Amino acid sequence: MAQLTTDDGVKLHYEEAGSGTPVVFVHEFAGDWRSWEAQMRYFSRSHRCITYSARGYLPSDVPKSVDSYSQERWREDIRAVIDGLKLDRPHVVGLSMGAMATLHFGMKYCAKGGPVKARSLTLAGVGSGAHPATFDDFQKSSRANAEFIRKNGMAQFAATYGHGPTRVQLQRKDPRGFAEYAQQLAEHSAEGSANTMVGYQGRRPSLYKLTEEISKIDVPVLILTGDEDEPCLEASVMLKRAIAQAGLAVLAQSGHGINLEEPALFNQLVDDFFHRAEAGTWGTRDARAAPPSIWGPGGRPG
Repeated sequence: MAQLTTDDGVKLHYEEAGSGTPVVFVHEFAGDWRSWEAQMRYFSRSHRCITYSARGYLPSDVPKSVDSYSQERWREDIRAVIDGLKLDRPHVVGLSMGAMATLHFGMKYCAKGGPVKARSLTLAGVGSGAHPATFDDFQKSSRANAEFIRKNGMAQFAATYGHGPTRVQLQRKDPRGFAEYAQQLAEHSAEGSANTMVGYQGRRPSLYKLTEEISKIDVPVLILTGDEDEPCLEASVMLKRAIAQAGLAVLAQSGHGINLEEPALFNQLVDDFFHRAEAGTWGTRDARAAPPSIWGPGGRPG
């Protein structure tokens, strides 16, 4: 079983396939390294693909202290994977919580005038709880979810949270795929999932207070969202406006886990993005097509 060790001593399980320009996949809260199987099989034909389980997700280590779980830790774990495997500016692809970590990785390691450790960033299903109107409630619900997990276990959590309003789209389109997703969620470590809810989800900052830092990202960015992923729609548009090299794709009648829900379309969009990023033809938004964002620095309406 392949493992690498982070700078704070946590062992992360990873798998890889293929050769060529590297791609690192970063999973969501309800997923793990297995969530990217459809992408691993597709992109490993032309790229060196790496998928890993985050801290708190078996078979990676499950630290007992909540202090080991944070936005900064998830960001630095992406760096640990890149450095540990000696990857040369990989594409980094994240979904949901993994997309949030990928975005923060981009702010630190792909900013203008700084080190560039990634070739591109893909942010799928990004921004749950980020909007000022829902930020406080999201943090409260994260703490409540942690308590629920500790009291009732992962099987019951998967049967409730796992069937939420942005998940039923997968259930409707692909019952077999949904059953697999729900089963894998039920197999997660209750301790790791609860600690992730409290330490990461419940403490991460609102993106609307980070627009200035976000705007400094200086690599190609693809933002993907389902049009029925209500918690992520507004944040996805905000990120499109904030990042000069960003493109936004909205998948029709789709929810949150769009890599599982629409794997062929997801892979097609990301594949085209990779080719354009590698060829240097992705480009920056023409200033004539870039109206001022409604969000000024610090997340206040401008």
